[in-house]
Amino acid sequence: MQVVCFFHHLKNRRWLWLLICLIGFAVGLSQFALELPVISRYKRVDAYPPLVYLPDYTSGPTIRASAAILVEAVSGMILYAKNEHQRRGPASTTKIMTAIVALEKGNLEEIVRVSPRAARTGGSSLWLKAGDLLSLRELLEGVLLRSGNDGAVALAEHVAGSEAAFVELMNRKAREIGALNSSFRNTHGLTAPNHYTTAFDLAQITRYAFTHPEFGRIVGAKEEAVEWFLGEKTRTVRNTNRLLWSLAGADGVKTGTTSRAGYCLVASATRDGRKFISVVLNSPDRWGESARLLEYGFNNFTLKQLCQVDTPVAWVKIAHGDPAEVALYPRRDLMVVLPKGKEGEGQRRLTLDYAALVPPIKAGSTVGKVSFYYRGQEVDWVELYPKARVRRAYWWRQWLRRK
Repeated sequence: MQVVCFFHHLKNRRWLWLLICLIGFAVGLSQFALELPVISRYKRVDAYPPLVYLPDYTSGPTIRASAAILVEAVSGMILYAKNEHQRRGPASTTKIMTAIVALEKGNLEEIVRVSPRAARTGGSSLWLKAGDLLSLRELLEGVLLRSGNDGAVALAEHVAGSEAAFVELMNRKAREIGALNSSFRNTHGLTAPNHYTTAFDLAQITRYAFTHPEFGRIVGAKEEAVEWFLGEKTRTVRNTNRLLWSLAGADGVKTGTTSRAGYCLVASATRDGRKFISVVLNSPDRWGESARLLEYGFNNFTLKQLCQVDTPVAWVKIAHGDPAEVALYPRRDLMVVLPKGKEGEGQRRLTLDYAALVPPIKAGSTVGKVSFYYRGQEVDWVELYPKARVRRAYWWRQWLRRK
């Protein structure tokens, strides 16, 4: 009887202890709720930092192209746009995506044997013959500078086994980097059913392409000597982008012309740490309109850094956390572009998700965001996370902190 009473007593104590723990947790949670603002859950799925609009993006130079866009490459801010989501034939600007896949999936030092099919490709050409041997690097230079359609097919067949398989890689990569309104059907840009993109997507694709130094080196070159394997022959190819000779700081990227797409140009220029990318599709004056867009960017906007990826944005106290305070880091640099003379405008705003800040907190988990507001509009934001894990502190550690 005494044994039964003892276990009954112990069982009651366990229930009592559980009740005390639950009450303590509820009290702690209520205290925590007072420390941080309650915000709604948010989600942003981007494999690559997205393009964002700056207010008044419709103002700017008069552009007669069917579609156009101007973006600052580092921040991704759109400074001018016209019909930017209108689907249009890209012509040879397609080769920017071709280059991305070749750089990421291929080995530039490998030797490519040109197939009869590649050699028969029409349009602009590197004058390749079936059986020719060139390195993938030499082919890529010819594709981006001379706009060689035959070279685009040859490198695709080498990298993926067939042009069709390579095109599938192009479409997959486009989706990964946020070019969601594009559909590629070949590697060179000759007119084909369901082969289209937009000015918006081309800007995002080009912005991503510049993360590959080799891409920037090639598209910024005025000319290159393309060498066949073992020095069989050499052919000097000249860049089709005239802006490299006429616009200060011009460093890319690709022309495109077909009867259906019209005259197209993706252009870029860099001055004093600022890089702008312009796109004009079906333009009556692609050189002049691209130059006006780029000069508009340089003359009217300045770049400002709000936070760096390896620098804490804030230190936050964590109720019942071990450690009791944690540093929050941005997942990427946050750069913004502002009109010149208005650099002081705008506001950086920190928002914390208290539900995600209840310990235990995993290292790397999203717990908030830092935003940039301009003229009352949230222009851009980046997620915040702790690099260190935060455990839930035991009651005796909490008691020691109060001493």
